[in-house]
Amino acid sequence: MIDHISVGVSYLERSARFYEATLAPLGLSRLVTRPATIGFGKSYPEFWINLRAGMKPVASDSGSHVCLRAKSTADVDAFHAAALSAGGRSDGAPGLRPHDRVRYYAAFVTDPDGNRIEAVTFPSE
Repeated sequence: MIDHISVGVSYLERSARFYEATLAPLGLSRLVTRPATIGFGKSYPEFWINLRAGMKPVASDSGSHVCLRAKSTADVDAFHAAALSAGGRSDGAPGLRPHDRVRYYAAFVTDPDGNRIEAVTFPSE
């Protein structure tokens, strides 16, 4: 249903390095580079970062986040580790999150600007 998503960043190249590392375990790579925007995806840009010079950090209580699908729990783990190595912060370590309707495995990170990004997979057992 959703074709693509974008997040604002204050320093494009810093964020490009962060997202190149963080999204690689999910199979996304840099596909489009323009002066103020970069698109990542598998076959077309699904995730964009857009330069917003002077942008203030995203408030930790903003309530918004972007969730990206991973193929496996190992990919979720790799996403989280890559984000931390690339300058992000953990906002929820990788792990099983059983809820009343669905059982899923996820990790949350925040990028250098405070954007909250999640990777999720739905293991069968």
